[in-house]
Amino acid sequence: MKPDIDEALRYLGAGNGAPETLRREISAMADRLAGQLQPRWTYQVFDLRREDGAFRLCGPDIVLAGRTAERMLAQCGQAVLLACTLGVRFDALLRAEQVRDMARAVMLDACGSALVESGCDAAEGEIRARFPDRYLTDRFSPGYGDLPLTLQPSICAALDMPRRLGVHVTGSLLMNPAKSVTAVIGLSDRPQRARIRGCAYCSMRETCTLRKGGKSCAL
Repeated sequence: MKPDIDEALRYLGAGNGAPETLRREISAMADRLAGQLQPRWTYQVFDLRREDGAFRLCGPDIVLAGRTAERMLAQCGQAVLLACTLGVRFDALLRAEQVRDMARAVMLDACGSALVESGCDAAEGEIRARFPDRYLTDRFSPGYGDLPLTLQPSICAALDMPRRLGVHVTGSLLMNPAKSVTAVIGLSDRPQRARIRGCAYCSMRETCTLRKGGKSCAL
């Protein structure tokens, strides 16, 4: 599995207008990164119950409140909690690169972000194959839209992430190792038209450097 080059360039703020020299450098770095480590993931399916205007995951007793969850899960009877990480080895590679060359460290960081997203895509493909008769929503994560980051410890516990992936949630609700992602995916018996991609749904919309430059990470 290799990081998506266009995705890595978007994280750098370059996008489709990136110089060919930068694209080649990012491609070479992505190849080296993919040769050294691969994403790991875990997921679990839970029944959904609507309760007091919100959705509750049966079992871990996690409440998914807010407009984002309402939009994405309105027609779903189940939801998947997903976690994906590059592990501690990526953090070590990044620290070493930061000592040698900060510019290359920034590029490595972008490749790492793209690689963990590729891992999420692969995990989503595995879920689709496991449930061929179900329809999946777009995945959405705490901190995206109005789904709060305060859900991270509960998701971490529900998926047993410390034991399965070596991922922990810090007191400031960040995940360690840094290149780790959690997400929710709804499962429905009918095709899902609701989409959440775009700046309007992102909690980073006011501070995003891409958006300030007139660009977007949305696919």
